[in-house]
Amino acid sequence: MTLSDTDLDFLVATVAEAGVTEILPRFRNLSASDISQKTSVVDLVTEADILAEKRITAALLDRFPKAHIVGEEAYDADHSVIPALSTAELAFVIDPIDGTFNYASGFPAFGTLLAVTIKGETVAGIIHDPVMGDTIVSVKGAGATLKRKNGSEAKLCVADAVDLSQMVGIFSWGHSFEERRPIIAANMTKAKMALSLNCSAHEYWLVSTGKLHFIGHEKLMPWDHLAGVLTHQEAGGYTAKFDGTPYRPGDLTGGILSAPDKESWKMLRREIVGL
Repeated sequence: MTLSDTDLDFLVATVAEAGVTEILPRFRNLSASDISQKTSVVDLVTEADILAEKRITAALLDRFPKAHIVGEEAYDADHSVIPALSTAELAFVIDPIDGTFNYASGFPAFGTLLAVTIKGETVAGIIHDPVMGDTIVSVKGAGATLKRKNGSEAKLCVADAVDLSQMVGIFSWGHSFEERRPIIAANMTKAKMALSLNCSAHEYWLVSTGKLHFIGHEKLMPWDHLAGVLTHQEAGGYTAKFDGTPYRPGDLTGGILSAPDKESWKMLRREIVGL
């Protein structure tokens, strides 16, 4: 199966509609009863997450009734949906609100992620900013494009490779194995500036538009990374798991690192990851 331009337009419109109808109206309007903890005080789910995922899922199944759907919130009820990504003829991976802690805190750094996979390969990715109304669309082999709400478009390109001392980057060391956290946190001082956004959507947005030089993660959940990794690669960047192998749908371990090019990736794995 292949996705048509009409299919892609439908996916962008579906994600944007969920932002307008379910996400933005509840932003800074949530009551305490609308927010729940999942695994910790920083791992949250809100009413908006649940309703946005339901809306997107329903629209996808209406158009693609045989598709395999992997939603972050639905995953809690059925963990088998992730392994099935490696063989599914057509699958959609949804993170309705990436950066839920920020969203629930009233901080406008959150986004919606949607990845499309076919037989274990990511073929399209969407990163949507509900606040600004802008969307990044990436298609395997066709590049990554920023589509502004005002109708303008621009092709994306990652930052040029520079010395580590001049790099700006993010490594989500708070989600790393406990014994590795102090190592990675200390290594990040080698960079020009280290940021933390707690939002994969905006991390991949920034690294794919050349505002950041690198990002790294040890926690791998497909809704956090599939759309962003494809976008970064289509913008000319280099992403791989820590062992040098490609990151693929269904992978849950191994860590991933995104850099301007392969040589920068090797340097960052050594100097930041410590491998």
